[in-house]
Amino acid sequence: MQKFLSNFQMRSADEYTIKTLGVPSLELMERAGTAIADHVGEVVKALSRSSKICVVCGGGNNGGDGYVCARVLMERGYSVKVYDISDGIYSPDCTHMRSLYGGAYARKISGGVIVDCIFGTGLSRSVEGKYAEAIEKINGSNALVVSADIPSGLNGDNGKAMGVAVSANMTVAIAQYKLGHVLGDGPDYCGATVKADIGIAAPEDAAVALEDEEIATFYPQRPRNSHKGTYGSACIVAGNAKYPGAAALSLSTALRSGCGYVKLVAEEGVKNSLVAAYPQVIYLSAPDLSSSAIAVGPGCGKSRELYDLLCNLLKNYSGNLIIDADGLNVLSEYGTEILKGAKCKVLITPHAKEFSRLTKLSVEQILIDPVKHAKEFAKSYGVNVLLKGAATVITDGQRTFLNLRGSTALAKGGSGDMLTGLICGTAARGVELIYAAVCASYTLGCAAERVSAEFTDYCATAEEIVAELPKIIKNFMND
Repeated sequence: MQKFLSNFQMRSADEYTIKTLGVPSLELMERAGTAIADHVGEVVKALSRSSKICVVCGGGNNGGDGYVCARVLMERGYSVKVYDISDGIYSPDCTHMRSLYGGAYARKISGGVIVDCIFGTGLSRSVEGKYAEAIEKINGSNALVVSADIPSGLNGDNGKAMGVAVSANMTVAIAQYKLGHVLGDGPDYCGATVKADIGIAAPEDAAVALEDEEIATFYPQRPRNSHKGTYGSACIVAGNAKYPGAAALSLSTALRSGCGYVKLVAEEGVKNSLVAAYPQVIYLSAPDLSSSAIAVGPGCGKSRELYDLLCNLLKNYSGNLIIDADGLNVLSEYGTEILKGAKCKVLITPHAKEFSRLTKLSVEQILIDPVKHAKEFAKSYGVNVLLKGAATVITDGQRTFLNLRGSTALAKGGSGDMLTGLICGTAARGVELIYAAVCASYTLGCAAERVSAEFTDYCATAEEIVAELPKIIKNFMND
């Protein structure tokens, strides 16, 4: 399990460590700069790069980390110079570490390895002037680039490139990973991201990303003395004459989720077209309220009838309800207030544009702080939210999870339908709804990664991803 902090959480954790635990800020800076130097040294040795290292330092505490890094590398025998890009104004700690450096300064940004220590995670303005020019020089240098804490120019809360940002080969996250490492543009700029523990603990409310060993707990060995009723039933409301494939894709993943029964509510023509391919599915004319989990929306089309169906389920159903696609669209059109006070447990699964319609916020506003907006909606309406993205945010308003698995093979029509079916089936077999969302997102993401590795992101299809699911789940069961 990995934790990811906002800028505010990181500042609070830093302050607590200094003021309450009594660890001096200069000691933390010494640890941070030394950790960066450790990773730079490993990179130089592993890649047989030129040992000439240029550390580009701003005037803030990120620059102070850079001065420590440069001093430590110099003491270890590396050829290192500092390029000072400050305005001659330094933070107190940076001033102290700069006074201890005592090494050479560079007149230009060059070297086989460049260490980026210009800005830290707190950057909130667009990068301009000499700073933008320096970042462009770093990106065009053909050097191996290591960024301290976060690539300069990248927003620590949302991963947005603030006009221009350093494109790093490696980022050394100081103390804890930050949301900006994985949200927005973060993955495209950070390169390989490693964490340097310097003795600052993460807060309890930090967002977390589960890993293989945690996901494996959702795929326990099944007792021999069990039957189909043991594993619950998933009912999917999906598909119309225009989008019959939405029903097919949702069924294909639900059938691989491990639940005991899979049911489909759809137009007669859709059901008739699917019977031969999915003979084990139970075909219905209305949702079965005895089902352990019900999913509504993929390929249904927008209609008042669909909204009325949701109203009935929210009022009378007591299981797990997953609302996706056109289910979200009718909520946006006819009203979200029906979500409040629902009898059932609810999960909504929007992408940013769908969430924009639900919240009346612009997509840009949502992407500035997706974790905040997802948590606020979840708290306000008493639901679980799965906000899709390169890093998917999953929250019940208190707990927040990030799914970091997947590839751009999922950036194609039908991916949401597969996810909905897999969540529905996973919840049906007894996994708590928020964890069903986490487990299904992670599992589908792993399958997409495996298919992308074989067929490329361009050529991977939904059918190939579905076919990979049994292999992924088998791996979890063997862990």
